[in-house]
Amino acid sequence: MSARLHALANPARFGRFARRALPWTAWLAALCIGAGLVWGVFIAPPGAPPPEGQGETVRIIYVHVPSAWMSLFVYACVAAASAGALIWRHPLGHIVARAASPVGACFALLTLATGSLWGAKMWGAWWVWDARLTSVLILFFLYLGHIALTHAFDDPARGARAAAILALVGVVNLPIIKFSVDWWNTLHQPASIIRRDGPAIDAQMLAPLFLMIFGFTFYFFTVLLLRARAELAALRTRALKLRMLAA
Repeated sequence: MSARLHALANPARFGRFARRALPWTAWLAALCIGAGLVWGVFIAPPGAPPPEGQGETVRIIYVHVPSAWMSLFVYACVAAASAGALIWRHPLGHIVARAASPVGACFALLTLATGSLWGAKMWGAWWVWDARLTSVLILFFLYLGHIALTHAFDDPARGARAAAILALVGVVNLPIIKFSVDWWNTLHQPASIIRRDGPAIDAQMLAPLFLMIFGFTFYFFTVLLLRARAELAALRTRALKLRMLAA
């Protein structure tokens, strides 16, 4: 696996891989998200009527839950790519981290926005300083800090190293987000999918939810490949300009 990852560090080889993978990831993202939205909004049953249940408000989970999962997954990818760049000197590490970070920030922002919409309806407040909400807000700020550090230095290498260190330090927030509802007394509902006794969600709602999760995942890889390919092209252009100036 390590040899294959190092093989993709070659820009030409990575470009060929991206060209082959992009049509598949893009089509799978469109199909899964399209099918998940139609199933979740028009076919899946609503929740129990208020005040016992969430009624039609429950349908926001088809966007909120996948975006929350992806905000954690993308940050884990950023941290893994940063570790690869810092520890193993993988040439593609900083590029992947820089390409993935804005996508993860968008997922984190979407998580906060949809959570606020749900909270306004169910809790009667747009925002509460709940442990889960606050830790996701910190995750969003970590993304912003990573993006800012990559552009904070005249030397791109220094910015990439500083951003990579921040990404690795911020990993400590991921288990806090995951287990905050178990460690503290929070308003946020506990886990309802990954549980020892099985999911607490009806199968008719679980199927479109997983379709949306798969769709968001394929969307992330599509955008990641596009952005990484653009980053490599920008690096080649910069190298050519420097050679022309030197000549």
